[in-house]
Amino acid sequence: MNPSDSSSRYSPDRRTFLKTSALFAASLGLPFSHAADTGRKAGKKGGKGGNAGKAAKAAEEPYVRPTPSTDLRVACIGIGGKGRSDVLDLANFAHIAAFADVDLTPGSRASQVLQYFPEVPRFTDYREMFDKLGNQFDAVTISTPDHTHYPAAMLAMIHGKHVFLQKPMANTIWECRQLQLASRKYKVVTQMGIQGHTFEGQRLLKEWVEADAIGPVHTVRYWTNRPIWPQGAGLEWEPSEPPAGLNWDVWQGTVAPERPFTKDLHPFKWRGAWDYGCGALGDIGCHLFDAAFWALDLDVPSSVETIATTPFDERVAPTHSVLRYKFNTAKGRKLRTPVEFLWSDGSLMPPHPVELGTTRTLDPQFGQLIYGSKGQIYSPGGYCETLRLIPESDMQAFAPRRPEKKYPRVQGGPIKEWIDAILNKTQPGANFEYSAKLTEVVLLGNLAIRLGRPIEWDSKNLKVKGIPEADPLIKRQYRQGWEFPVMEA
Repeated sequence: MNPSDSSSRYSPDRRTFLKTSALFAASLGLPFSHAADTGRKAGKKGGKGGNAGKAAKAAEEPYVRPTPSTDLRVACIGIGGKGRSDVLDLANFAHIAAFADVDLTPGSRASQVLQYFPEVPRFTDYREMFDKLGNQFDAVTISTPDHTHYPAAMLAMIHGKHVFLQKPMANTIWECRQLQLASRKYKVVTQMGIQGHTFEGQRLLKEWVEADAIGPVHTVRYWTNRPIWPQGAGLEWEPSEPPAGLNWDVWQGTVAPERPFTKDLHPFKWRGAWDYGCGALGDIGCHLFDAAFWALDLDVPSSVETIATTPFDERVAPTHSVLRYKFNTAKGRKLRTPVEFLWSDGSLMPPHPVELGTTRTLDPQFGQLIYGSKGQIYSPGGYCETLRLIPESDMQAFAPRRPEKKYPRVQGGPIKEWIDAILNKTQPGANFEYSAKLTEVVLLGNLAIRLGRPIEWDSKNLKVKGIPEADPLIKRQYRQGWEFPVMEA
């Protein structure tokens, strides 16, 4: 079946999509509503992430360079957008040895960071950076578009460098597995940038679940307002004049076939494109799934089902989707109570739960409701920042028997945790062993969407059972000159 066929039951019109999604929710006894229509031009409607206001405020304040707390030297690949905050965070703990960013032109997203660190060598090709300065730094941060995570991280590990890599780990499942295997081979310290994995809420959820606060967990309901960028069938990428000095060859990286520069992809609108991003799932899925996935010690799902999507095509992800994941094992053992993750994006979210009361509202950007046999937990936001049993009477009844803190707390966020792990020769919580599996879960959702049918997953062999046409979506075709040695298990 061609997933780009909008007449397919897997790619219905908007009215059919909403009706199907509502019936699906009702069949599970869960609430459903469509809070807003982000549409194909969602990127023009706002909906900034929870940290956007803080970042904007910080950008208005004069930057005072800190004195690093360690002697580690770190090179930074990708210093615009999220890379900017990663560089400024890193500067508290390590010396900045080099910058690599494809777009260092005046007025680019990277240009402000260059003003803060005018003496730091800079390159538009990170391969050249390794060739010329590879012996002058110990580690790298990588904050680039999703499709370039794999080549940058793989090259860094081949050079023996410790790696901090923003989420998602990669935008194909095969690449996630390769990075996991490379981290084992080269014995480097790795971390994927998912802030919530260092937060208090992650540990509380695990402790509460193990203390039987809500009984065995059977369902987790997720929602997000993503995409907030152009997405959906029929988007056109018009060739345009590239900024002088932009290294478009490096921006394209491993992805074949080559395409001319277009401002419809660079610097921000690439997230909705299958070749370069991972859609709404890739942007928020690693954050939202992380807490319950870790708390319940889940393995990868046995199956994933696409309940409904709006139209999409072979190039671009849909604006709305509803998915169901089924998990049958945890730590290799069969679960007594199977767990389902129910995901919806495009601002499809539950209506106000009765248990939440009348004075609180659901977070419209993202959140999760965790259902156990004896109760519920609500976590607003994208990073498990705060948890609450609902209704409030359940929270109050649980208070006297709240468990002691069992799991070590992390101070300072994911980059600080990574730096400490390098110095202590340990591994941080979201290391590549863990993050490869978490990202695999996320990318399985996109695989189910693109195939347009339920899938059963063979994680060991990276195969969808009975659907060989899935193979090119699991491992991409690579541009000449961008191949790497294949890591063997």
